Amino acid sequence: MSSILRERDCPSVAWKNGQGRTRQLAVYPADAGSDAFLWRVSVAEVDSAAPFSSFPGIDRQIALLRGAGFIMTLDKQQRHALTGPFEPFAFPGEADVEVELVDGATRDFNLMLRRGKVTGRIDVLRGGSHVVERDVVLLYCAAGQCATPDGVLSIGDSWLVPSGNTVLILSSDDVVLAVTAASTSVPEDK
Repeated sequence: MSSILRERDCPSVAWKNGQGRTRQLAVYPADAGSDAFLWRVSVAEVDSAAPFSSFPGIDRQIALLRGAGFIMTLDKQQRHALTGPFEPFAFPGEADVEVELVDGATRDFNLMLRRGKVTGRIDVLRGGSHVVERDVVLLYCAAGQCATPDGVLSIGDSWLVPSGNTVLILSSDDVVLAVTAASTSVPEDK
């Protein structure tokens, strides 16, 4: 399997609740279903005020990629405006999430992590030199281009990062979302 993932090669599928569409970019372990993955990265198109699917036991992070964004209401209490591009927001997967579009359709980047098994986050990398640490599993080109040791990423492309440190040099117009995922299990003493 290639380490470069072209978004155009990832099929659009229905959300778990059937009320939206998403493109799964990567999942670990490979080919794991929604009940077995440790981490999952996808890009969703939100073009209506449909509620998010429920993912009990999953920690989620979301970042706006394109559009004016939307207002999220979690469990009919907490409100969050997802209106700034590339600003990750974390929330529990079992939360009841209602969405109110600000001004038309949006596109967002999603990270899902199996709670108690793996921890992680989305870091935003902008222009300059960046050391990609060992727990980074995926880089997503959100704006501009990104040269990796395996090839150039255009907007929407991802790179499955091999183990070990890598240095990225980004121009001032480049934005890369770096996904970190690390096991929470503690190895047993021998």
